[in-house]
Amino acid sequence: MASADDKSYDDINVTPMVDLYLVLLLIFIIMTTAGVQGVKVDLPRASKAAAPKMDGPKMQAITIDNQGKIRLNTTPISSLAELESKLSAVKASAPDTPVVVRGDRGSQYQGVMDVLDVLGRVGITKIGLATEPSK
Repeated sequence: MASADDKSYDDINVTPMVDLYLVLLLIFIIMTTAGVQGVKVDLPRASKAAAPKMDGPKMQAITIDNQGKIRLNTTPISSLAELESKLSAVKASAPDTPVVVRGDRGSQYQGVMDVLDVLGRVGITKIGLATEPSK
């Protein structure tokens, strides 16, 4: 009669091999992220006279509250014609001025569309609509 010790094993134990593969994978991940960070170089220096001006045009904010009242930055605006004249003056002084339109959630859609129409007539093309991120 054969004992349990004489039994031949047909299965290969792959657990040590999987451990070896995971260690190698970890080593490759660490090495590739360490190499991506970049190479240190000594950058050339430029004279201060040749440095480009980094100041861009000041952003303008148009706010429309839930009563339909319009403000340019913090200044109350009484009519769309007044808004158009002030935006024309801003456009004349800085043609690339960005404008952000901030409409209250409870405001009428027509008020926002009127302001966008004024921006189109003035010729301002850098327009953003401010929103809050969803939760």
